[in-house]
Amino acid sequence: MHRNIFHQSSWASTSSGTPIELYKKSHTMSGFSEQPILFIGGVHGDEPEGVRLATELLAWLQENEKTQSEKIHPWILIPCINPDGYSHHQRTNGNGVDLNRNFPCRDWSPEAKAPRYYPGPSPGSEAEVRALVKLIEDEKPQLIVHFHSWEPCVVFTGHPGQKAAETLATGTGYECREDIGYPTPGSLGQFGWIEHQIPVICIEEQEHIDLNLVWPHFRQGLELLLTNSSNAGVQTERKESR
Repeated sequence: MHRNIFHQSSWASTSSGTPIELYKKSHTMSGFSEQPILFIGGVHGDEPEGVRLATELLAWLQENEKTQSEKIHPWILIPCINPDGYSHHQRTNGNGVDLNRNFPCRDWSPEAKAPRYYPGPSPGSEAEVRALVKLIEDEKPQLIVHFHSWEPCVVFTGHPGQKAAETLATGTGYECREDIGYPTPGSLGQFGWIEHQIPVICIEEQEHIDLNLVWPHFRQGLELLLTNSSNAGVQTERKESR
């Protein structure tokens, strides 16, 4: 049904051995000669809004593949990178580590203001993070977008991602900004931008919102990002800034 969408039901495993799914449509299948956009849901297991948005985006991509109604940029999508935390409704993974503080970047810190932000015993200690790091290094995405919930906003790390962030915020009324408002050492944003000069966008939906509202809020922006040239400047600007 979705012959051009590559699906791995066990692309990687969590630190507890739970399989992690991955879906992909490469540039050889999409007609675009560019690096993919990487989408990630479920970094924090107690943020179901992010998993819901990733799942709804996947359904839209699969439907588009059936109808061929839109030409889609190459993409990779992980519906839930932290299935152990998600199944237990907890922020951290099965080892009690906040995956978004565990990335091996130069600003990683062993300090945590509360247990739910525990960064792990060392940078990149968690299987989920190591798998994602390898994926990023192998695939070299032009843009990384991860889905969360907290206070409504769209945050970009790395100036070349501003245009894409503004596109993703289209129609939401949510603020688009470069700083979430507090330090996030060892986060995906810091790793992507500081270590690889890949801009990273963090979508923050309103926490505890009706899950049926999440996709309608971001559908327009996601469709624009994936179907037109609004993100074309990301890759060019990033290469020039290296």
